[in-house]
Amino acid sequence: MTALDLSSPVAVVGTGTMGQGIAQVALVAGHPVRLYDAVDGRAREAAEAIGARLDRLVAKDRLTGADRDAARARLRAAESLSELADCALVVEAVLERLDVKQQLFRELEDVVTDDCLLATNTSSLSVTAIGGALRNPGRFVGLHFFNPAPLLPLVEVVSGFATDVTSATRAYETARAWGKTPVACADTPGFIVNRIARPFYAEAFAVYEAQAADPATIDAVLRESGGFRMGAFELTDLIGQDVNESVTHSVWEAFFKDVRFTPSLSQRRLVESGRLGRKTGHGWYDYADGAEPAEPHTAEKERPPAYVVAEGGMGPAAELLTLIREAGIQLRTEDEDHGTRLVLPSGGQLVLADGQTSVEFRDVVYFDLALDYRRATRVALSASQDTSPQTLSEAIGLFQALGKDVSVIGDVPGMIVARTVARIVDLAHDAVAKGVATEEDIDTAMCLGVNYPLGPFEWSRRLGRDFAYDLLDDLHLRDPSGRYAPSLALYRLAYATEKREGTP
Repeated sequence: MTALDLSSPVAVVGTGTMGQGIAQVALVAGHPVRLYDAVDGRAREAAEAIGARLDRLVAKDRLTGADRDAARARLRAAESLSELADCALVVEAVLERLDVKQQLFRELEDVVTDDCLLATNTSSLSVTAIGGALRNPGRFVGLHFFNPAPLLPLVEVVSGFATDVTSATRAYETARAWGKTPVACADTPGFIVNRIARPFYAEAFAVYEAQAADPATIDAVLRESGGFRMGAFELTDLIGQDVNESVTHSVWEAFFKDVRFTPSLSQRRLVESGRLGRKTGHGWYDYADGAEPAEPHTAEKERPPAYVVAEGGMGPAAELLTLIREAGIQLRTEDEDHGTRLVLPSGGQLVLADGQTSVEFRDVVYFDLALDYRRATRVALSASQDTSPQTLSEAIGLFQALGKDVSVIGDVPGMIVARTVARIVDLAHDAVAKGVATEEDIDTAMCLGVNYPLGPFEWSRRLGRDFAYDLLDDLHLRDPSGRYAPSLALYRLAYATEKREGTP
């Protein structure tokens, strides 16, 4: 099954920002495009707005004047649904209400031909439920574009329970012919991106609610250590707190209130207060004119230790050993089968975040996971009230000597980056095990859809098969609510590793 022929008309129903963007994508690809909106005059306004955007593309030398003129000639505003009768594909981008979408597609089914592909751009509703209202749900599919549709490459092609393989394949190939990067997924709450991305927000909010760090510090650690383009607080301020919370709540409800997707109470209070982010001038941060930008907590300068002792290869933090040598700090090594700790002159230890807490040990400072310890510009440390001040001072001084800013946060298990990445990895493995999507499509979706520095499976391969499992298992012991219980898929991965290594 191939993509739709470029001579085939495509219709977009709903002419808001997303509808206009999808129409522009199809139009620039070469299709005749019909625009329809239930509100009189809006389709014509949308056509004019798309024409203006085409003009801007010409001004930026991204489109020729001839191609713009040809595209404008192919674009038409429809006054009624009956004008969509000859379309080969109809994509809806209307109000996110199940009854509204179902009624629309019932009406469309009476208008279009039997071989017309029907698609929804829903981001939060069940594709199966929308298609369930049709006489022929086999031709119904989800085409979830990301905003702004003309710029962002990802399209989630969602097969409902009754979607025919031929329909899903045609939708997939058509999206690819439009210059997009399609990924195939089953109809699951949140599809790929909005399902697997929930921990990125949830764990940042949980660290904040535990009073372990403020939003600016958490965001800085996610960016400068985790390699994420934006932190969770600044990103939700950009998205809109109401929009982000609505997606989280929708996924949580759709999974029958699974504790792994529980919404944040602090975000709920933010929404209730009307502090919705940039669009209202205040969210987690204050955007008023003259407001002081929030700064992350950064430790004062400390003297580096004269030497450190590495017990074991340091696992995912092995690069630190090279950096320590390059900084001119004496490094002694001792062989340990599973060592991931540095011993400081004070006798205290520096340990990579593992899901345990500093207070459980005599004198331990935890350090957070980094995407790349060489390139990271900030590292988070955590300690308890019982940690020796000298040990903490030496730990701070060590990372400062490596050229890093240091943020000291509260004694929370798994810290910030480590627990976030572990939960993302877990949800990704769980999704594959349940047939939601392939590993390759999940990595593609998370990198293109939300700009993650690595896909979950690439993270997993870098960290080792059992890193996420071990960290979440330790977190689960400390928070037995079920939120951090490793999935069966992650358990199987870790168990298979142990079995191959000969562990009884």
